Amino acid sequence: MPRTTLNKLLPGECGTIEQVDSKTSSIKQRLLEMGLTRGTAIEIIRFAPMGDPIEISVRGYRLSLRRIEAESVIVLRGSKK
Repeated sequence: MPRTTLNKLLPGECGTIEQVDSKTSSIKQRLLEMGLTRGTAIEIIRFAPMGDPIEISVRGYRLSLRRIEAESVIVLRGSKK
């Protein structure tokens, strides 16, 4: 399965988080605290009209992330929930 970043998935696509790789430790810590940890299944719900933020489904709830934050999340595309 191809690796990509969360911001490159399209609405309706699913994936599994492989790692959070942020240059800023505070962003990385925040994403991990929100449940975006290795092995977690995610689904892209939609993008806001201007493309930012991105709404995702993770661990049974919906979460909105800024595009810059989503670029830090590496996923395996196409993994089923």
